[in-house]
Amino acid sequence: MEFCAGVDEVGRGPLAGEVYAAAVILEPIRSIPGLRDSKALSARKRAILDTRIREESIAYCIATASVAEIDQLNILHASMLAMKRAVEGLSVAADFAMVDGNRLPDLPCPAEWLVRGDARFDAIKAASIIAKVARDASLEELDARYPAYGFARHKGYPTADHLAALEKYGPTPHHRMSFAPCRKFARA
Repeated sequence: MEFCAGVDEVGRGPLAGEVYAAAVILEPIRSIPGLRDSKALSARKRAILDTRIREESIAYCIATASVAEIDQLNILHASMLAMKRAVEGLSVAADFAMVDGNRLPDLPCPAEWLVRGDARFDAIKAASIIAKVARDASLEELDARYPAYGFARHKGYPTADHLAALEKYGPTPHHRMSFAPCRKFARA
């Protein structure tokens, strides 16, 4: 049997938090109903599917690249690093990988990229969902530690509320200082 992993990342656009990636190998003869691009699903539906994906997949791995790695490498290269870590972390080695987007990370198996793969290929949809659920949970944890920033609401994206909090309080250690709005509001 050949194992094909779907690979996707979430969290490239936010001003704070790690970038997350997931790799998922699904059972080829048993589909999981309701899989969609994570952005097209409610948080409740993503949570339900997250549980099903974890229970029914052959293998999955969620990996991250840290804020320090994002700032050192840039967000694109940090995303590639997180995807590589996700594929390498699978408990069952992938024979092939389908990666959402138009670039390939350096993977330990042959791979192809697929533009809008998170809307076209079930294993990428599954990777998108579990990565988003994990990243959202991490931003909810940050919200508990830094309630003035509203991380639970905006998940680190540059909303008006988030920018206002950055201006008022300055960046936290979890903000990406390589991103212009974070640098702008950094205090000397």
